[in-house]
Amino acid sequence: MKRSLLALLVLVGAVLAPASATAADGPALRVPESALDAALVCSGDVRGSGHNPILLIAGTTLTPEVFAWNYGPALTALGRPFCTVALPDNGMADIQVAAEYVVHAIRAVSAAAGRDVDIVGHSQGGMVPRWALNYWPDTRSRVGDVVGLAPSNHGTVVASAVCLPGCAPAFWQQRTGSAFLTALNSGAETWAGIDYTNVYTVLDEVVAPNLNDYGSSSLHTGQGRISNVGLQEVCPAHVADHLTTGTTDGVAFALVVDALTHDGPADPARLPADVCTRLLMPGVDPLHLAVDEVRMATVVATQVALYPHVPAEPELAGYAR
Repeated sequence: MKRSLLALLVLVGAVLAPASATAADGPALRVPESALDAALVCSGDVRGSGHNPILLIAGTTLTPEVFAWNYGPALTALGRPFCTVALPDNGMADIQVAAEYVVHAIRAVSAAAGRDVDIVGHSQGGMVPRWALNYWPDTRSRVGDVVGLAPSNHGTVVASAVCLPGCAPAFWQQRTGSAFLTALNSGAETWAGIDYTNVYTVLDEVVAPNLNDYGSSSLHTGQGRISNVGLQEVCPAHVADHLTTGTTDGVAFALVVDALTHDGPADPARLPADVCTRLLMPGVDPLHLAVDEVRMATVVATQVALYPHVPAEPELAGYAR
């Protein structure tokens, strides 16, 4: 059963005080708390399961509904509680604002659970937690794992062409070399005490280039423990693209489970011997797959076509300059 986190906090008797922040924890959140609360929905026994709750974050153009036919049922079957956070405007708006939703989600879910949060994000959803961790220091002690599925950690050269006539704010910010990504990656890419798993595919047509572990998705600096895993390193003939890596791919899911069930990031050497035969992850209904994929593709196409374009990248917030 899914419910808002506010209702969950009342139910389990948790208090909001531990989730509050002081000025030393980072800039004040500008988004109204009511909007932050409304964007956060949890499923399962966040407080009493004995496991870190998992925070699922969708990519640009998508909403948490994308997890309803893959990661949602798969995690439920594993007995893992999870929460989703809806980024404003399907993740098309200023990512600096979207990061505030992630900051709030980390604080609130950690307070509700009384333990760390593990994050699994696709595309922008795998990158935006790093902005939260970078500029709101209190979140670092509340996160155990950050698993990025085709994350846009260093942007994409594809966005440069897309944005020539103008594009959505989040597209501007995910261009290779954008001011946003320059700020994000100007210091250490990872933080001590957090395990980072970055799963990429050489067939990624959205976040590019990703031909090896020095591509866009991979991380290398900082004190966090890091694993950069190419799907084709695990299974040379694997054909996952950008969307399937974060929604249906069985090998990517196996890496997610490995990361979340072991100390440290994912280790391909621990994967089952038959992992390359797993074309679909658990939770995906093969009989309904075509309908689900068409619905997802329609959402993506609609956002790309109709979301208002702006002529330039959003200005960096004062705290990031």
